[in-house]
Amino acid sequence: MGSQLFTAEGPRAVRKLVELGFEIFLDLKFHDIPNTVAGAVSSAAALPGIRLLTIHTTGGVAMMSAAQGALGRAKDHPAILGVTVLTSMGPQTLKEVGISGTPASRALALARLAKKAGLGGVVASAHETAAIRRACGRKFLIVVPGVRPADSSANDQSRVATPVEAIRAGADYLVVGRPITAAVDPAKAAESIAKEIASAARRP
Repeated sequence: MGSQLFTAEGPRAVRKLVELGFEIFLDLKFHDIPNTVAGAVSSAAALPGIRLLTIHTTGGVAMMSAAQGALGRAKDHPAILGVTVLTSMGPQTLKEVGISGTPASRALALARLAKKAGLGGVVASAHETAAIRRACGRKFLIVVPGVRPADSSANDQSRVATPVEAIRAGADYLVVGRPITAAVDPAKAAESIAKEIASAARRP
């Protein structure tokens, strides 16, 4: 669940989806001072069915640590994922906002900070997944957005990959949005992407 649905319907939408049997990836990308983010994470974690939630790694180690600490010691709390470099951002966009280096180098550095802060994983493009896996280990979750089937438009995304490419790079989860929601037949599009994922998973 992203910011559009949550802004329109809020916690009510979370509860409704949980009633229908879904687990929730709450993708709100919190980014603020440590105390504020800790409070937001605490409130989000108290909602039913939240399995994953996101914060921005560019908030720094103190903010990420505060977010992780807000979960307490309960074993069934959601995993916090740190968003590294948005898949819409290329080298020029990073330069415009004063960030040096390539998207790949920045994403890897931010993933290392997320692990240092104790987060459960990160959100990063497939282009950085293999390097993050090597640096952060097998148990560190990597969620890959910007996933586009081969015959799909990239839209406003800069660093995209097919489902097969993302899985082979080492992704734990894929985020597929507009190739399904903007399709003429969303159910058919979802089924086609599921087949792509299954074919990648069957290969050694």
